[in-house]
Amino acid sequence: MSAAQMSDPPADALAEAAAAFGLLASPSRLHIVWVLAQGECDVTSLAERVGSALPAVSQHLTKLKLAGLVRSRREGRRVVYLIDDPDIVATVHGWVGRLSKGAAEQGELLRGMGA
Repeated sequence: MSAAQMSDPPADALAEAAAAFGLLASPSRLHIVWVLAQGECDVTSLAERVGSALPAVSQHLTKLKLAGLVRSRREGRRVVYLIDDPDIVATVHGWVGRLSKGAAEQGELLRGMGA
């Protein structure tokens, strides 16, 4: 189906998508989602990996959970966070990976120019 043949999504779906993208506009939250796209993690490990304080990471996770981007499960006394939606994982890997590759290529180009 071509783009011309696709019907427009309902306004509420667009609003929900915009809210989810808005959450990912925070570099800290995007980093958390990036880490969780690699595999499940507890809040302590996430805080260490993203270089943020534990309370800040917990607040970010709460917002991401409310938006349905992240979910959690309990393992004894430990809470593990994960992303089990392959579309979210693919989107994050695609955009961040693409932009990371572009930044690396731009850096190489600048170094080659003597900058």
